[in-house]
Amino acid sequence: MNPRLEMLQPYPFERMRGLMAGVTPNPDLGHISLSLGEPKHPAPEFVLRTLADRDFLARQLGNYPATRGSDELRAAVAAWVTKRFGPALDADTEALPVNGTREALFALAQALLSGRDDALVLMPNPFYQIYEGAALLGGAQPYYVNNQPDASYQQDFSSIPAAVWNRTELVYICSPGNPTGQVMPQAQMIELIHLAHEYDFMIASDECYSEIYFDDATPPGSILDASNACGNPSFARCVAFHSLSKRSNLPGLRSGFVAGDAQLLARFLSYRTYHGCAMSAHHQAVSALAWQDEEHVLANRQLYRDKFTAVSQLLAPHFPLIQPEGGFYHWLATPMDERVFAQRLLAERAITVMPGSFLARETAAGNPGRGHVRVAWVAEPEECIAAAQRLVEFAQSG
Repeated sequence: MNPRLEMLQPYPFERMRGLMAGVTPNPDLGHISLSLGEPKHPAPEFVLRTLADRDFLARQLGNYPATRGSDELRAAVAAWVTKRFGPALDADTEALPVNGTREALFALAQALLSGRDDALVLMPNPFYQIYEGAALLGGAQPYYVNNQPDASYQQDFSSIPAAVWNRTELVYICSPGNPTGQVMPQAQMIELIHLAHEYDFMIASDECYSEIYFDDATPPGSILDASNACGNPSFARCVAFHSLSKRSNLPGLRSGFVAGDAQLLARFLSYRTYHGCAMSAHHQAVSALAWQDEEHVLANRQLYRDKFTAVSQLLAPHFPLIQPEGGFYHWLATPMDERVFAQRLLAERAITVMPGSFLARETAAGNPGRGHVRVAWVAEPEECIAAAQRLVEFAQSG
């Protein structure tokens, strides 16, 4: 057995099951889950229509899919990146479709980490636990960089000593952040890019929530446009990950892409050729259609905006509410231990939320997830409003 498997920590939802064992939800209320970030809005109709086309499926299922993706899909991805963020991509060398960005965020570390005993992988804290597992199974040590409440939940890269940077091989960032919803400013991305060149490490930018935001004047940026802006037009040491899961409400399609540094992607493609992880041909075909259409994305974004407006109006008088800049979570400060809060909320109001400490790790400065819960507003509007009203009742009950 791979001894590194013993280093993996339980996934947050496994810890949730242990926490809630023996807690009986209020039987007078239907259960509402706000703990899982799984989009529940309708999938685009044109995707469903295409996948239901028997002749289309027969053509696609009769071929082995290309690991590097079809020409059509890579062209659609490159065109979308240029339209959305500005920099032009070479569709042949700077864009690589992947079988869901979760898989790719993990696999990148397995392909590109050196295996040195003292190697570090930096990641935000709290974080998406795939980053940690990728580091550990890639033979590196995770190094947690706390998101600071008094700095709008941003990371302070300037506080990291040179001795840490010298051991760093990969840095994961997430913008908009899961779970905080905060967007990393371009200046901070540029600072990190300069550090990557100075200390020779890679940046993996998880941008899967980039298309859910609340201010059209300031849409979230990408490590790709930050790279271009700071005189690094080849995206050296920088790759960005995007997905159709949140943007297009297609989590079951398992479709995303990684884009950026052509040299890194060439090495990653070589690994993936052996990994056997090519996206199926029919998923590639409908993915190309999805990246070419923005109408459904606008409708999806507006639905989240309307929900956040409605639930925030209810919650704001009762909780110290910080509005996210992107994504579909409230990173909600709790008036008591976040685990007790979650248990009581389930028992009294039949709502499940994720304790913030389960999404973070202990550091010298403590666990930055303590005193918070992650609330995922992914359900239909009526259910979200009903859940917000129950949260208000819970707050009022003390």
